[in-house]
Amino acid sequence: MPDFGTIKEVALTAIWPHEAADFTPWLAEHLDALSSILDMDLELIEIEAAVGDFALDILARDLQSQRYVIIENQLTKTDHDHLGKLLTYAAGHDAETIVWISKNIRDEHRRTLEWLNQRTDEATRFFGIVVEVFRIDDSKPAFVLKPVVRPNEWLRETTRSTSKPASSRGEAYRAFFQSLIDVLREKHRFTGLRRAQSASWCSYTSGIRGVPFGTSFSADGRARVELYFDISKDAELNKRVFSRVTEARSSIEAAFGEPLEFEALDARRACRIACYFPGSILASPDRLVEIRDEMVNRLLRMKSVVPIVKKIVEEAVNEDFTDEEESES
Repeated sequence: MPDFGTIKEVALTAIWPHEAADFTPWLAEHLDALSSILDMDLELIEIEAAVGDFALDILARDLQSQRYVIIENQLTKTDHDHLGKLLTYAAGHDAETIVWISKNIRDEHRRTLEWLNQRTDEATRFFGIVVEVFRIDDSKPAFVLKPVVRPNEWLRETTRSTSKPASSRGEAYRAFFQSLIDVLREKHRFTGLRRAQSASWCSYTSGIRGVPFGTSFSADGRARVELYFDISKDAELNKRVFSRVTEARSSIEAAFGEPLEFEALDARRACRIACYFPGSILASPDRLVEIRDEMVNRLLRMKSVVPIVKKIVEEAVNEDFTDEEESES
């Protein structure tokens, strides 16, 4: 007979004694778990992001829509105070996705989130998520993020498809990138994305704040895999950091395995390191499969340069902020 263990629920405060000091930093490092629930690829922007006199727990960005996602946490039951803050933060950051994570979501607040999902426009989405921790006998603790409120995606997808049908080119992009993210998620655990958009590009978190991976089709008939540097709204800071990264070009290309394009993109705020190869969305179905596989190969190799780039970016950004503080003093 099988010998089963006993599942025991663990008090959240036994794992994370303090919400701000323990749980929020932990969640910021585990956004991939939340990404899979939200069907997004989330990139961390800031912890304790200021909104007037208040501070939002986590400000993130959905790499596909480039829109803000606000995340507010509680290790207790939901309360009116946090509901008010949630709406304040949503307005302050003009967010489309609003996430409330708690030990327990009261019925009154669950109904409020459901009501907001029904009454707001199709782009605005409210999620209520319960966090739980369990052990089997004396095993390591395991966490569960359980959505109890989410928007009616079937209704919203139906509304979108009825009011704004995708063009044939848009549908071709959607089908291609859907195949790409399925391979990246299922075979390589590269992303938590589950649904592609009808756009000529798709982005994925790299683990470097403000520097996502990207895959796209350019207007000149080429396919592109890239690291996209958009660290700050300050274009000069982006250019300074990218200049430091460019100094390590030889080691970055050695890690990647072939020459790369280092593009400062003078007319834009951002910069990029890119690899190009022939590829058009108008190619035959067989060729599109080859392009997809080439993108996968290059993305996996681009991942190998992340440790080099991350170290340079973090050092450069920290030095820049230190210089600013010294000049102000």
